[in-house]
Amino acid sequence: MANVNTQLIEELTTRPASEAAKQLGDITAPIAYETLATLNPAFAQDILAELPDTQRQSIINAAPIEIARQWTRNQSYALGAVGRLMEPAYSVFAPATTVGTAIEALRALIKSAFITYGYVTDPSGKLLGIVTMRDLLFTDNDKPLADIMLANVFALNPQSQISDAMRLTLNRHYPVYPVCDEQGNLLGLVRGQTIFESQAFEITAQAGSMVGVEKEERISTPLLQSFKFRHPWLLLNLLTAFLAGGVVAMFQGTIDRLVILAAFLPVLAGQSGNTGCQAMAVTLRGITLGEIKPGDGKALVFKEGLLGAMNGAPVGVIAGVAMFLTATAQHSTHAIMLSLVTFLAMVGACMVSGISGAVVPLTLKRYGADPATASSIFLTTSTDIVSMGLLLGLATMLVP
Repeated sequence: MANVNTQLIEELTTRPASEAAKQLGDITAPIAYETLATLNPAFAQDILAELPDTQRQSIINAAPIEIARQWTRNQSYALGAVGRLMEPAYSVFAPATTVGTAIEALRALIKSAFITYGYVTDPSGKLLGIVTMRDLLFTDNDKPLADIMLANVFALNPQSQISDAMRLTLNRHYPVYPVCDEQGNLLGLVRGQTIFESQAFEITAQAGSMVGVEKEERISTPLLQSFKFRHPWLLLNLLTAFLAGGVVAMFQGTIDRLVILAAFLPVLAGQSGNTGCQAMAVTLRGITLGEIKPGDGKALVFKEGLLGAMNGAPVGVIAGVAMFLTATAQHSTHAIMLSLVTFLAMVGACMVSGISGAVVPLTLKRYGADPATASSIFLTTSTDIVSMGLLLGLATMLVP
């Protein structure tokens, strides 16, 4: 790895895969391979996928044969799949291999690869068990690996999403996980650190996705590209803001008659918006950690709606008292009724916001979209429309 340019690696890691691929355009295949080999395997595979076919193949051909085969196999898996993270399994042995023979083989392997476990497979490649370094160290040299291996090994499926793999490995904390196909054949290895590094980026991107920032956008993204990423979502947000403005326009007569209501519109919108964001945060966390099983959606929506009403009640009392004091100070003859309207609107708005905070990400997930994608924009629209509509609608009906 002597030819690896440290500055280039730092630049690649701060850019999305499409831009990082362009930076490899003028670099020779051997140096490009050595550079990619230092990156997170998932990111390296994403960069390879962005390269022209001929350049990608030349870089793969520049790799050692085991890695070249593994990278070629990894490219066949979809973006976000565990299969794209795989490394070659070097320390593979037959069940009859003795401890002494395995140790001698490992002495040579550790000079060129980082070995954590030994893997025992049958002649067809099916994984039978793993052997730890400790067992090799404290076992007689003439004993076969079949006698000391740990059977019934936990393995990952190469087709699984990285987020699912993270949930499966969350409480296991193994340094390395074997990856096997449906028949149990050993395909490669994935390091626990690699899984969490890959998922960490997805988690950091989630906050941006909620407000329409593309996952590909980084600090180093060019100005015009950032503009293209963000502007369509801002236009959508403008459209949804017009919907909320239309609700207010429907009750223009009520606002002209009861100007005091205008002062409390942002109070309801802000409070209900926060309530919805709390519900959405819990829902997104549940989706990410796999805590929401099929059929749990209705119970979650009901809980968040009830919790929203419970939180809205005491807040509504405070807002109602504030409305009463404000209306009294302005010598309004409708102070009591206005305070009741404010209380009811707050409870209703918080309840609907809680429901929306759960429904929006669940709906996006159901239709195959990223649950975080612009969820904040959709949530803000619903909370604004409901909170303003309730306050103005109730005032129109209840205040003469």
